[in-house]
Amino acid sequence: MNQQDLGNRLKKARENAGLSQQIAAETLGLPRTAITHMEGGNRSVSTLELTRLAALYHQPVNVFFEESGEEEDMLVALYRALPGLHDQPEVKDQVNRYLDWCREGCNLERILGRDHRSGPPTYSVNVPRNVGEAVSQGARIADQERKRLDLGHAPIPDMSELINEQNIWASGADFPDSISGLFLSHSSIGLAIFVNSGHTKARKRFSYAHEYAHALMDRDAQVTVSQTENASDLVEKRANAFAAAFLMPADGIAAMLKNLDKGSPSKAEQMIFDVATEGRIDTSIRSSASDQRITYQDVAIIAHHFGVSYQAATYRLRSLNHISPRECDELLGKVDIGREYLDLLDFTSDLEGRESQSTIHRELRSHIVHLAIEAYRREEISRGKLRDIAKSLDIPSEKLINLAEEACNG
Repeated sequence: MNQQDLGNRLKKARENAGLSQQIAAETLGLPRTAITHMEGGNRSVSTLELTRLAALYHQPVNVFFEESGEEEDMLVALYRALPGLHDQPEVKDQVNRYLDWCREGCNLERILGRDHRSGPPTYSVNVPRNVGEAVSQGARIADQERKRLDLGHAPIPDMSELINEQNIWASGADFPDSISGLFLSHSSIGLAIFVNSGHTKARKRFSYAHEYAHALMDRDAQVTVSQTENASDLVEKRANAFAAAFLMPADGIAAMLKNLDKGSPSKAEQMIFDVATEGRIDTSIRSSASDQRITYQDVAIIAHHFGVSYQAATYRLRSLNHISPRECDELLGKVDIGREYLDLLDFTSDLEGRESQSTIHRELRSHIVHLAIEAYRREEISRGKLRDIAKSLDIPSEKLINLAEEACNG
């Protein structure tokens, strides 16, 4: 690495820390012009000076000597995963914007001495060889992850909040309709998940769970894009199976059916078949079997309970053998009636509604704001840096500064 590259990295680290050249110079006991020459690549930097600057900037010394710029690496990976990104500048701008937010958050965490964002554990699974194996792997890992998080079989109130609690940046993003989600893994940001903010609430929840599957099982892939054109890929099918099982656990489905006083329709059908093969007519058995049959109302209530779409609930019931293939097709044919039923109960907006623009980035932005105020309270960043963060997050800078000052006074 030449002096010019080192100087550029020293300058970037100082600016990220929100410090002036004067403060850096005073730390080293040098005139400010010495820092100017270092950052301009016009002066060598001793090992002791690098060590003291790294401590001042809350960075490990080796960050100044990495072979390639992290941002460039991430963009290369994005272009590889999304070959058409050159023709979609709005998508590129969106992703870059959120990456900047994540980098800012990571930098603030470093300044505050927080542990590196390692994220949840990685589950070691082989690349699935067929659809059956992909589905089996996804369902198995979903069950293990639910147990690790001690979720029981209850619905998950907020997937984005759960993901953020696992040290993964999570947010909605303005993507084209064909892209449902994006998973990123990189040393500059840790792990990040972005889902299409234009999709319905139920679809977004499923997308969050889908991308969470990639974070657990496909972390070696720097970028994973979930879109229409790769929906048939086995790793995508595995992520879908994970999402269905994670959002709608088998025990939870069984408990819902019990509450609805519904047994297993497959068993009911077997009762009718047994009677028919014996040549008997038993109307009581046929009536009992009919009572046990899962209807579109049941599917709609289950869908609302777990916060998923009517179709997702239907497919989950089929995968758990609560309904037969024929019944699955019949119920899917009644999706519009199911929606009408949810609308009658005033449940439609919970699933089919869309989030307001103000809530799309709420979790991600609130976490960064909290970090920024805490860093300012500890005098780790300047007022100017606080103003830059506010501008980046599209929030009123004076309001953020006032709140930070109040935190200092409190």
